[in-house]
Amino acid sequence: MGMICAVTFTDRGRLYYADPGPHTPAVGDHVLYPTPEGPEVAQVMWAPQWTSEDVGGLPELEGLASAQDLQALEDGKKKRAEARVAAKRLIREHKLPMKVAGVDHVLSANRTVIYFTAPNRVDFRSLVRDLGATLKGRVELRQLSARDEARVIGGIGSCGRELCCSTFLVDFEPVSVRMAKDQDLPLNPMRISGACGRLMCCLKYEHPLYQDFHDKAPAIGSCVSTPEGEGTVIGHSVPSESVVVRMNSDGRRAPCALASVCSSRKAHDEFYGDGTVGSGLSGPSGAAPA
Repeated sequence: MGMICAVTFTDRGRLYYADPGPHTPAVGDHVLYPTPEGPEVAQVMWAPQWTSEDVGGLPELEGLASAQDLQALEDGKKKRAEARVAAKRLIREHKLPMKVAGVDHVLSANRTVIYFTAPNRVDFRSLVRDLGATLKGRVELRQLSARDEARVIGGIGSCGRELCCSTFLVDFEPVSVRMAKDQDLPLNPMRISGACGRLMCCLKYEHPLYQDFHDKAPAIGSCVSTPEGEGTVIGHSVPSESVVVRMNSDGRRAPCALASVCSSRKAHDEFYGDGTVGSGLSGPSGAAPA
């Protein structure tokens, strides 16, 4: 058990969890969150609260942000805006196939990191020199992949919610077309691709549920017994944990809960035997024991 709170560095950005320590900030307060580059100003989104889970190892807040820290935050925003404008202008002058995706500025070290995307590798050595002279500080350029670009820029997914990668995902897990097939989704790239142009990360979320369902459910085309009679499985419905059965009696389609469906007696006997061989109910010659 311990105390935990959540902060964010940008409006509606990803949440970062922390141990409030001896501090009791309220929602909306600005605090100092420890980072490898030193403490940075963040805004509290979840007030400190007790949790029964083991939350050891979380970074501990270094206190509430002072007026000087807030002023440094505003200065950093101005530096990032200046760096973005300068980078776009110099990229046009150098005629490089690059697009600025994000800018970060470390005020204490006077270092600017510019994230960009490009179709191929780019020789930007001359660009770095000109940027360093323009911004009067150290400049680093880092190329992003398509997924990382979506994480930095953010956006709205096809579900109508903000992108998972820009809100809560920490690492990108591999996603394959097989996951879309297992979930009976159309293999149209426009339907299963995210804002980054790659397969949607959310295909990974429900895939284990589909795998578990297909392991338990009778295959399509198999004969089953239901509370309404015997029939043939013609479809699966994983979200509702049910199967669609065509009834032998009248040919109608009936959704049946998976828990209420079992193999027919004939299919059971074909798979397990009729219960007479090796059951111990007959003697060596097949006659009933005396």
